[in-house]
Amino acid sequence: MSQIAEVIQAPLFARQKKKLNKTQRKKLDEAVKTIMADPAAGKAKSGDLQGVLVYKYKIGNKQVLLAYEVVGTTLYLYTFGSHQNFYQKLSKYIHQ
Repeated sequence: MSQIAEVIQAPLFARQKKKLNKTQRKKLDEAVKTIMADPAAGKAKSGDLQGVLVYKYKIGNKQVLLAYEVVGTTLYLYTFGSHQNFYQKLSKYIHQ
């Protein structure tokens, strides 16, 4: 895959990011940098979430899922959160 030239945050992603504390935001930024360096770092989803990739990272002992999509050289950041209802909320958000 090619190098990422542009990053676009979905409104939901931006709202969630505002609510994070400093250390959580730093971990999220590290995860985004990892994805920018290797866009295929996440696991591709199938079914109604086809085209979306989910990257997993940890904050303390909690696992956080980060949903994104790469189109050309643009990285679209959709949402992040814990596993509980993550895929249902993501599917609802993408297909609204």
